[in-house]
Amino acid sequence: MHGGWFYQPQGQIQYFAAGVRTVAFAFFILFHCVTAFSQPDEIDPMPIKLKAQVLSLGDEMPVPNAFIVNLRTHSAITTDELGRFTMEMLNVDSLSVSSLGFSKTTAHIPANYNEMNVLIIYAKPIRFSLPDVNVNGQQKKVNMDGVPVAKKNDIAPELRGDAYDSKPPVIAALLTPASFLQYYLSKSEREKRETRQAIVSEKDWEVISKYYNKELVMQLTGMNNAQADFFMIYINSKGLLYQMSDEYNARNMIKEQYKIYKEEGH
Repeated sequence: MHGGWFYQPQGQIQYFAAGVRTVAFAFFILFHCVTAFSQPDEIDPMPIKLKAQVLSLGDEMPVPNAFIVNLRTHSAITTDELGRFTMEMLNVDSLSVSSLGFSKTTAHIPANYNEMNVLIIYAKPIRFSLPDVNVNGQQKKVNMDGVPVAKKNDIAPELRGDAYDSKPPVIAALLTPASFLQYYLSKSEREKRETRQAIVSEKDWEVISKYYNKELVMQLTGMNNAQADFFMIYINSKGLLYQMSDEYNARNMIKEQYKIYKEEGH
């Protein structure tokens, strides 16, 4: 103690000062590390051409005519019959997806999106539960004694009334002009013919689908649900269904067309 001041050797003071600087430097490094980890990675906005497809979350089937809106630019587009669409946008944009029967959802573009890939967007179906309805009524009993029984008609109601079962000959324009014109000009007659063709096709499909179906396609090709849909559309468009008359032909046709399908780069 000299003149009221506390005395400490100079070496101990330097050692204490060095320790203080070390602790301060450690806190400085720790602060910057915590700050760096707490800040999210920033993404540079870049223009991209998004290729995407909207599928149902319930069965992974395509959602056609879905309404897609860019939430930044408010530009909009609708999906095609296979749920697909392309859109010019930024990689930081978000999309609003809405469709009848599905909940409205927001899709965010992944930071690592590659334009060579197709972004899958899932839409959640809306489920409606309907209460049970009991209908009670009274009908008076009618006395049918003496009324003749009508002859049974095996023709479907939507097919009755055609002027011709097949295309009328030209001479019919002279012999029965009214029926001839009705065949070509009547909207109801045209709708009946289209219905008849649809019924025939449906009956054919009941036979073909026993051997050719999505389960078999997925089993033989290893495709998932959505991929099998595209592949079956590819086969159907080539008019090959009627060649699948049995399981053997169906299996061979699927394998043969799958090889061509892959060679074409699908």
